[in-house]
Parts: sequence; structure tokens; C-alpha cells
Amino acid sequence: MNATAAGISPAKVPRLRWPIIWTVLLGAVLIWGYHAHLERYISPQRGVGYALGIIGGSMMLLLLIYSARKRAPWLRWMGGIPLWFEIHMVLGIVGPVLVLFHSNFKLGAANSNVALFCMLLVAGSGIVGRYIYTRLHARMDGHEYSLEQLRAVGARLRSQSTSIAFLPGVLDAIDRVEQRLILPPKNFVARVPHLMTGGVRMALARWHVRREIKRAVVVAVRSDSALIARHAQRISSAATRYADRRLEAGRRVAEYQLYARLFSFWHVLHIPLFFMLLIAGIVHVVAINVY
Repeated sequence: MNATAAGISPAKVPRLRWPIIWTVLLGAVLIWGYHAHLERYISPQRGVGYALGIIGGSMMLLLLIYSARKRAPWLRWMGGIPLWFEIHMVLGIVGPVLVLFHSNFKLGAANSNVALFCMLLVAGSGIVGRYIYTRLHARMDGHEYSLEQLRAVGARLRSQSTSIAFLPGVLDAIDRVEQRLILPPKNFVARVPHLMTGGVRMALARWHVRREIKRAVVVAVRSDSALIARHAQRISSAATRYADRRLEAGRRVAEYQLYARLFSFWHVLHIPLFFMLLIAGIVHVVAINVY
């Protein structure tokens, strides 16, 4: 009943990833740009400021390549879809940042403001989508299959008449805690706060199950079971590891299902916002260069 036998890999130690560094650097650049009074050096109508607007706008147009690559098999020569997804994310952040510097972080004419707010909406939507996408893939990592394996292990333990008689009671306790604290509610609206309180619910679930395991071991030892008395610590540790892995797997599966639903809603919203940005950007460019 160890982690390897159950099909669950040991928990990985969190490490600093490049998106964190990327976020910190971009945040620092944006804060500096907002407070640097760049209007002294950059003008949206000419020179560097104008070039930043053109480059930033072109980057946002290039975002369409990712959608084309996903839907057109004949574009395989351009590279893999995961590569273009990463490029899509980078362009979707760097492009708006350049446009913000182009505008000196200030509002302008009506058409400029519409384009700017549409851009900020799309960029914000993209950041939310990136978060949901990351959580969606991080939540699974094979845990749906592992959860089924762990439940199968529990079913086998239930059916076996061994001298470790307290295990069925522990398995019943895990089932109860899983139903009460881990599995998401049927109402989708109620699932959002359920998701946000995942850490607290996991802590409560582990506390309840560990308390039940300790109680079961004490009862078994008092019943004059020599085997339990000799191996009480080992049995308790194995049962605790099994419970922790199963509760964590159940939590990840529940969160995956919710993130998948949120991602589908996000996708429906993000595409119209992008086309709003495209139209507003074209109107802005035409207005600047014609009038």
C-alpha cells in the first residue's frame, strides 16, 4: 500500500519556474514605465513611440498564427502547437506592454481609448486563461488513473479477511471524508468557493482521517491482537500514507473537472474580446493615419 505500488509518484518539491521570473520582471518594467514620465522622451505620433505602437500591434496580429496552426494541418512546417502556444503567450504579453509604452500609460482620443481598453481586456483575459490552463494541466498529472487505482486497493482491502481488522473502518472513514470535504458540490456556482478553499478542506480531511487511524490502532491493540501490537507504528504509517495519497488524488481530480469547465467558459469569452480588439485596433490605426 505504498505510493509506488498505488501508482502515485512521490510529491515533487516546488521549484522556481521561468513564468514567475517573467512575471516579476514585467511587473517591475510596468511600474517603472508608469512612474518614469516617459512623455518627455516618447511621443505616440513619431519616432520610438510610434514604432513601439506598430511593433506591439503587429505582435498582437501574430497571435492569430497560433489559432491557424491549431486548425490547419498543412501548417505543420511552422513548428509544433506547444511551441506556438508559448509564442502566443509571450506575444500576448509583450505586445500590450509595448503599446502601453507607446501610449505613455495615458489616455488619448476616443478611438485610442477604445483600442487601449480592448487591449487591456484581452491581455487580462489571456492572463486568466493562462492561469486556468496551467492549473488544468497541473491538477491531473495522472491522478485520475491513480485515484481509481487507490480506490481499487481499498476495495481489495475491504474484501480480505486479514488480522488487520481495523482497516475496513478506516476505509469507511476515508469514504465519508471524501464525500464531505473533497468531492465538489453538484451546483456549479458552489464549486468556485469549494475550489478556493481546497487547502483548508484538505487539512481538515487529513486531520479527520488520521484521527480515525489512531483510534483504530488503539482499539486494535486493546483487543489483544499481538500482530497489531508489534506492528502498530508501521500499520499506522502505511494507512496514513494511503489516505493522504487518496485524498490528494481525489482533490486533484475534482479540481481538474472544475478547471476544465472554467476553461471552456473562458474560451467562449476570450475569442470575441480578441476580435473586438482587432476591430478597435484597425479603427485606431486608420484614424491616426488618415485624419
